Amino acid sequence: MDERAAVDLNLANWDERAAAHAAPGTGYVLEAYVEDPHKISDVVAFDRPRLGDLRGTRGVHLQCHLGTDTLSLARLGARMTGVDFSPGALHHASALASRAGAEIDYHRADVSDGEAVLAAVGAARYDLVYTGIGALCWLPRIADWARLVADLLVPGGRLLVRDGHPALLALDQDRTDGELVLAFPYFERPEPTVWDEPGTYVETDHVFTHTRSAEWNHGLGELVTAVLDAGLQVTGLAEHRSIPWQAMAHMVEVPSADGAGEWALPGEAADRVPLSFTLQATKP
Repeated sequence: MDERAAVDLNLANWDERAAAHAAPGTGYVLEAYVEDPHKISDVVAFDRPRLGDLRGTRGVHLQCHLGTDTLSLARLGARMTGVDFSPGALHHASALASRAGAEIDYHRADVSDGEAVLAAVGAARYDLVYTGIGALCWLPRIADWARLVADLLVPGGRLLVRDGHPALLALDQDRTDGELVLAFPYFERPEPTVWDEPGTYVETDHVFTHTRSAEWNHGLGELVTAVLDAGLQVTGLAEHRSIPWQAMAHMVEVPSADGAGEWALPGEAADRVPLSFTLQATKP
């Protein structure tokens, strides 16, 4: 499958799922952000100590989807912009920001096309580039993404990305016997891994038409090297034993210091493989 066909496949997939993800009663609980002006997403809460004081900063959230993390960063004091390639997702993100009384700029652009993102945001440059859980696997080339991050940052600006660990993404997550088996590429390849899944990761009765998607894994070394090659300085890299969703059937829910919902492998298996990571970098 060529890259353009893969991106189009993913756009159709995400556009259809945006409405299901935004519906009342799903895992995104958008109403809770409207009802509670202090609510922060679990994903942002997990890295809040690393984010530090955001008051007075200007940030951009790449691949923002429904904007819950974008809104959370705004509530921590940043003037936020969100970027996503799905018009359906941006419709719900903009509506959420409006209902929550937050001033957030949203732009439609494919993050795998750096020139399109730069054209969408114009002359704006940012103190913080943020990328949250479940984003990097949709990008064909991690080096292109790293160069975009560098272009978006002002001197002294910083990157914070937390995502699923490439080791987890290489595992057969459908196993029910508790075994950890590498079944998919760990390293980036030109050809994506194509999935055909009828549902989505939130509870919904919706019957989806667009069930296929294409993903690329990126090894942790490839990610760090891409960030360094883009001229950024790595200031932090943490590998975590937990992730915000139940990626495998035998995972158990675990509390974190900030109360954010996380899932981990049980018992001694928790020390066998990292499930997520947080990478921080700055632009000199």
